[in-house]
Amino acid sequence: MRDRELTTGQEARSRSSTDAAEGVVLPVPTVWPLVLALGVSLMIAGMVTHWVISALGAILAVRSAVGWFFEVLPHEHHVTVPTAVEVIPVVSTRETRAHLPVDERHRKLLPIETFSIGAGVKGGIVGGIAMIVPAAVFSLVRFHSLWYATNLLAAGGFVSWAGQSNEFLSQFHALGLLAAFGIHTLTSLLVGLLYGAMLPMFPRWPILTAGFIAPFLWTGLLHSALAVISPILNERIDWPWFVISQIAFGLVCGFVVNLQVKVRTAQFQALPFSVRAGLHGDLQETEDEGQ
Repeated sequence: MRDRELTTGQEARSRSSTDAAEGVVLPVPTVWPLVLALGVSLMIAGMVTHWVISALGAILAVRSAVGWFFEVLPHEHHVTVPTAVEVIPVVSTRETRAHLPVDERHRKLLPIETFSIGAGVKGGIVGGIAMIVPAAVFSLVRFHSLWYATNLLAAGGFVSWAGQSNEFLSQFHALGLLAAFGIHTLTSLLVGLLYGAMLPMFPRWPILTAGFIAPFLWTGLLHSALAVISPILNERIDWPWFVISQIAFGLVCGFVVNLQVKVRTAQFQALPFSVRAGLHGDLQETEDEGQ
């Protein structure tokens, strides 16, 4: 009897090896686990409804348990799924970037070049100046005054100004001009620095990212926050004109930042002199593998 069992086991393994050579051996699909789950659910549901439902669930549970038992014992049922070997070429449309080699010292792919802080400052200043043009056009077209947009921006610092009349905001106020200048300058510089750090991450379409994607994201975030912080100021802002101003800032700032010369990162400076001087091929080999 034992010899017969060993022979049967050897035949099963041999058959499995043959099937594996022809395809992938997988367990035979079965519905009994699903039927068992349904039976148990009906048994529980019958406790709060009617005993007939519990009886039906018990019948399904017993039948599914027996069916599932005979699919795995005395041996599991398998089916061979035919396979075909196919080589799929992986082609990337992304532009390759120079990265640091991955070795014991550097375990991440880090860029070797990025924009300097000065590039972000220059972009923020020029973008802030460009943003003033559509804001001034809006003030002249809607309120026949150059100072409405300025005073409305200053209202972000003076809470009481948010509820003032349009006539008040259309007048010149030295304090409003100083407050608007400070808010606009600080915001432009911070966003310019953000663009300088962000544009190296999107080497393929930097102007699209800086001119359209980032302004729409920033406008949506500000619109949601301002509706909670200052609903009165949120209602007084003309959001289509605000978006145009943001796009003007993004296009000009992104263009200026992208014109600046990139500098080596601190990670590149930490490399041995032979690699930084181009005498060693580790960095070049890494670039070739990435391409």
